[in-house]
Amino acid sequence: MKLGFYPRLAADGIRKNRRMYLPYILTCVGMVMMFYIILYLAVSPSLDAVKGADTLREIFALGSWVIAVFSAIFLFYTNSFLMRRRKKEFGLYNILGMGKGNIARILLWETVWTAILSIGFGLFAGIALSKLAELGLVNVMRGEVTFDLTVSHVSIVRTAEVFGVIFVLLLLNSIRQVRFASAVSLLRSENAGEKPPRGNLLLGAAGLLLLAAAYTLAVSIKNPLAALLWFFVAVLMVIIGTYLVIIAGSVLFCRLLQRKKSYYYQASHFVSVSSMVYRMKRNGAGLASICVLATMVLVMISSTTCLYFGEEASVSQRYPRELSLTATFTDERDSSADPVKPLREAIESIAESRGAELSDVCDYRYLNVSGAFLPDGEVETDADRLDSFSASTLGNVTAFCFIPLADYNAMTGENRALEDGQALIYAYRTSFDGDTLTFKRGLSLRIAGTADNFPGSGSAAMDVVPTVFLVVPDLYDAMEQLVEGMSEETEQYLVMRWLFQFDTGLNAEGQQALCKELRAKLREGGEQLIHFEGVTVGAIECRELERDEIFGLFGSLFYLGVILSIVFILAAVLIIYYKQISEGYEDQARFDIMRKVGMTKREIRKSINSQLLTVFFLPLLLAALHICFAFPIIEKLLRLFGLNNVSLFALTTALSAAVFALFYAAVYRLTSNAYYNIVSGAREAG
Repeated sequence: MKLGFYPRLAADGIRKNRRMYLPYILTCVGMVMMFYIILYLAVSPSLDAVKGADTLREIFALGSWVIAVFSAIFLFYTNSFLMRRRKKEFGLYNILGMGKGNIARILLWETVWTAILSIGFGLFAGIALSKLAELGLVNVMRGEVTFDLTVSHVSIVRTAEVFGVIFVLLLLNSIRQVRFASAVSLLRSENAGEKPPRGNLLLGAAGLLLLAAAYTLAVSIKNPLAALLWFFVAVLMVIIGTYLVIIAGSVLFCRLLQRKKSYYYQASHFVSVSSMVYRMKRNGAGLASICVLATMVLVMISSTTCLYFGEEASVSQRYPRELSLTATFTDERDSSADPVKPLREAIESIAESRGAELSDVCDYRYLNVSGAFLPDGEVETDADRLDSFSASTLGNVTAFCFIPLADYNAMTGENRALEDGQALIYAYRTSFDGDTLTFKRGLSLRIAGTADNFPGSGSAAMDVVPTVFLVVPDLYDAMEQLVEGMSEETEQYLVMRWLFQFDTGLNAEGQQALCKELRAKLREGGEQLIHFEGVTVGAIECRELERDEIFGLFGSLFYLGVILSIVFILAAVLIIYYKQISEGYEDQARFDIMRKVGMTKREIRKSINSQLLTVFFLPLLLAALHICFAFPIIEKLLRLFGLNNVSLFALTTALSAAVFALFYAAVYRLTSNAYYNIVSGAREAG
């Protein structure tokens, strides 16, 4: 056999099946291009000057692996369409005397040609568009634009390695399918009808129960921490439930249409319904995949867009004042002196030297402890006594912040009075309506009123759990009583701190300079340059300095969300296209028979429209339903980023759904023409 026979035969097979291979290769090119661009952005030296560069690199490095895993799963899925189409050809080769080993060589060279084209053109497109992607990111991050074109050799090698492995796995899977199939089964693979899956009602009921459970979980969770931990469980339940409901429900739906004689026995419905019912297992899986991809796109683009456009509000909520300093007491039980007074005076002196005028000052000592509300109304602060993985525990975990009455009155200008055992309460992102708050085996407080004038610190906005602020007569006494109900392991986390926040009246540069000077003079590597008896300086934060990290996080999430959405949309488009093409070849013989008995092209078009409209809205409507029920849990996840703008999230979700629906309709319209061209045997004139 001549050298080069198998490469030529493989290339000829790709050329003859270009209707199937061209979209597949173009999608592979797109996946390779996106993967390279993400890797390039993760290592690009041009991003060093962009605010939040470290966060950007971490997000994009993670995003590259998301694309790699998705590409592997999706290419396996789409490769099955190619193999279904090619098995008849391979069966013919086998009957004509070509062994399974020879067919494996053809598959090897087809994979080689596909990999060369995909990786080669993908890298070329990625390198060509990487600068454009970088400029777009810099613009999103409001950075300085540079026009230096660089090529990341590390990203090129990593991209070739990852997709090389994927194509090797695809080859092994294709060889496996041919190796364990007989020549007869290969010849009949394309025309083999599918029996509707057994136990449709059971599968459908299981799917509905999973969706109902996921929906209930999504709307019932009130705590952002519980939302974070249960979100992925709900996502998995929705994915499995979607597949079960669409596969089983679509078969049942077609059967109901068959039983309705006034609908079924019409020229425009008869062929479409009868053909759908025998392939709904595979067709339903394709529709479910489209639904899942649509839901993923809508969730990503709406949430990341909301974060990006709401980043200023998030910064303001997280940092309500321009500068913030925290310090830790080294001897919490010594109440005879005021160790923060020298530190406060040092801060004020440094600020005044910079021309700052302190205003909107927030100055108080506090004690933080976490606990979970028990069914009897008490609070358990000992983690060893709780079931950390129970839904009730996660939903009831709360941070409690104790503040002395003297500090509260001095800060707010009020003159509140409390007796021993009493407290004022301020609940943030939660509520408490009881008269008494009791900590298990320790402190018990009678609620004397609410602290509605409490200014807050901003840190509570970023906590994954709600916060209850308690103003008590004596902080040291409250601490002693809390310790009584704790184990030694839990007690070590009970630390008294001091918070000092203020506005300066300085511009952004002045605030940053003041913050840097405070950091240099008050602490360096954990060691104080100025010694303060009884207190250790902790975090010193500046809104203008921290803004860069938040903008870097939100901007990178938004940009990554856009890129991943493009990848998922490409995947959905290819699924829709292959669904139309494969069904077109399956239905070609049926429509040919109908044409011979008098069915016109116009009636064929009506039948096609009937088939498309029967299933067209199903993935889109179900995706919209998923988004509606996912809205509450996603809104709570956004709170973890300090974003509480529900109306902004609702607006971005609605706009994303509307734009995607228009795009979805356009894609289905275009791909339906490909289906029509196959089953009608000719292109429509004009």
